[in-house]
Amino acid sequence: MSELNSVIHQPVRLRIMSLVTSLDGEKQIEFTYLQKILQVTAGNLGSHLRKLEDAEYIITQKTFFSRKPRTYVEPTPLGHQAFAEHVAALADILQQTAVNKPGESD
Repeated sequence: MSELNSVIHQPVRLRIMSLVTSLDGEKQIEFTYLQKILQVTAGNLGSHLRKLEDAEYIITQKTFFSRKPRTYVEPTPLGHQAFAEHVAALADILQQTAVNKPGESD
């Protein structure tokens, strides 16, 4: 059975990885958009992004647009792989739960 990824498993980081790995055509997502979707503070989001960046699951890029800082987040190939493995581990758990329902005889 696959193992859960302790870095990704935290709820906010799981949602971040779900969002960034599912980008269609777009390779990056903006920090403020993530913050709005996740409904977390900038500091909280920054802390979670740093943890994912330390694990090399995402890359952040800081730019300026009309003299205002913008931060963009994109998944790395390792991040895609780690997220896919985590989702597979969750699927294994759900499968085992469905097979071994409490109260059913073996």
